[in-house]
Amino acid sequence: MPQESARSIFSLMEEFTVRPQPDDPRLTRAVTGIDHEGRTIATAVVMERPLTLFLNGREIVTMMTIGDHPDYLAVGYLLNQNMLRSEDRVIGIDYDDELETVVVRTDRETDFEDKLKKKTLTSGCAQGTVFGDLMEKFEEVRLDPDAVLRTSWLYALTRKINTVPSLYHAAGAIHGCVLCAEDRPLLYMRDVVRHNAIDKIAGYMHLNHSAHAGKIFYTTGRLTSEMVIKTVQMGIPILISRSGFTAWGVDLARQAGLTLIGRAKGKRFVALAGSERIVFDGDTRAVEDEHPRLARKASLTEEDAA
Repeated sequence: MPQESARSIFSLMEEFTVRPQPDDPRLTRAVTGIDHEGRTIATAVVMERPLTLFLNGREIVTMMTIGDHPDYLAVGYLLNQNMLRSEDRVIGIDYDDELETVVVRTDRETDFEDKLKKKTLTSGCAQGTVFGDLMEKFEEVRLDPDAVLRTSWLYALTRKINTVPSLYHAAGAIHGCVLCAEDRPLLYMRDVVRHNAIDKIAGYMHLNHSAHAGKIFYTTGRLTSEMVIKTVQMGIPILISRSGFTAWGVDLARQAGLTLIGRAKGKRFVALAGSERIVFDGDTRAVEDEHPRLARKASLTEEDAA
């Protein structure tokens, strides 16, 4: 899609089509304990629920999740594991809250038995599992060479995303992923593990036929190999985080031509891949920078929750 056409479509989209609902009573519960002075306190803790995923009657995996958007999570997981193809048509998704199951049905017979035989533990929270060949399709993807990231967009996105009321502020132990267009955050998903959050966005894009042209991906988690692989498989050319990098994540981003930006806090950021897409048009004098000690504290808190 031409850049101007993509921009005109994005201008019609509202910010935060999907956004966190931190007041949802299903997501946390109060637990009594004591604080550092021995006083009795009540604090909110994030709920984890098992969700067993079936594809066309075959059990695939049981995931731990906060339980929102099970349809997007299921479809996104299958897409990112290459068990569904982008052209596959989903004809039904059946979710049973009591049985804690979700069944995805497609109009073609799927063949994924070989993938189930091969598992790779990833560096994601709670050691996520990738089935089949970790690099399948990765080398075939061609990311948009004309995509750009203006620093004015980057500053606006970090401000908007970081000021949204979030479950993280209430209970911690949560990760967020945001699909953006230019300086507008569109979809904000969160979960106890970051690969669940990115799968929810992948599922939403597939079920709603959302194009990847001109999109930017933001995550609160570390820029690991898994985050890079999934972003590339989704066809998104720019990945941003306020957290840091892993060496393999950087190597894969450079191989795929992905723009990889980490440590994005206030006016500061570090780009370790795809820096040719960055357009320096932001006025740093208008951006409030984080105090280094506060930025370090926030980074440690997020990484400890990972």
